[in-house]
Amino acid sequence: MIVGHGMQTYRFTVKPLSALGTPLAGDTLLGQLCWTLRYQLGNEALTALLHGYTLGRPFAVVSDALPHGHIPLPGLPSSAWQTSLGSDRKVLKKKRWLPTASMREQLSTWQQLAASDADLGKAEVHVQPHNTINRQTGTTGTGMFAPYTMAQTWLAPGSLLDIVVVLDESRLSLAHMQAAFAYIGAHGYGRDASIGLGKFELTGDAQAITWPTPSQGSANAWLTLGPCAPQGLGFCPVRSHWNSLTRFGRHGDVAVQSGQAFKRPVLLARAGSVFWPEQIDPRHGFIGQGLGGQAAPVSLAMPETVHQGYAPVVPICIPETIASGAILERV
Repeated sequence: MIVGHGMQTYRFTVKPLSALGTPLAGDTLLGQLCWTLRYQLGNEALTALLHGYTLGRPFAVVSDALPHGHIPLPGLPSSAWQTSLGSDRKVLKKKRWLPTASMREQLSTWQQLAASDADLGKAEVHVQPHNTINRQTGTTGTGMFAPYTMAQTWLAPGSLLDIVVVLDESRLSLAHMQAAFAYIGAHGYGRDASIGLGKFELTGDAQAITWPTPSQGSANAWLTLGPCAPQGLGFCPVRSHWNSLTRFGRHGDVAVQSGQAFKRPVLLARAGSVFWPEQIDPRHGFIGQGLGGQAAPVSLAMPETVHQGYAPVVPICIPETIASGAILERV
């Protein structure tokens, strides 16, 4: 289901203050935002916000955290990109992030203009030892008391991240959304937030954004900025290009203690996917559908639980010459 007229797209820029235990993914961020809004505004307010969520009426759609000033390079076949003689294809394939300032350039040049993770300050993964103490012996041991390690992701010092949010301000104000992000950043996001992971701060106010009109022609495809569920929405299965992601979700906050913390797995398309609709309206800020709810629960412990199968999108133009070459390569 694709709706969204009257919703405004905003960019929140955040500065990480600690390591991350959980990647800043759009669907996971939306889950923690819901818990935060429940505590800040009350359970009835959250229930009202989620009314119609699985019917194409989300109150907010959240992207993955993106390197500041960049969007994902579209996940198109290699035939879509213009390469110079002697180019190292291994180097080109690592280019994942397109500067927003380059969006008006010809699409075929985007890969050359894009940056790799290393170009933007590669994150480092460190292993953190943990111990569980047997209170009878006062030491660690075997089985459930054996020492173990958990990975932590440290971003390069000074890194900034952009989170794109498509917001229905008739249902939730920008001030409330900003306050919720500030709360999450101060108290920690994701795994091991209670021991200091996942902390960040907002760098200024959210900025309203409008994506530039493609210079090479009218927009004819969507580029996703987070995981989404495009199944059954009428996108061309040949001209569209995506990589799948299976999300093995789990509850957060107090629901972890429910005895059934894990949710049913859901199949999503990763950020950077390209979907080709029959018709496109650039005023739409997102695509996808809301998953879960009483009709098709993703949680046995809380059947009312929903999962974000929506993603913010950027309208792009894929020239017919590129599209036909991509189709042949895919087929």
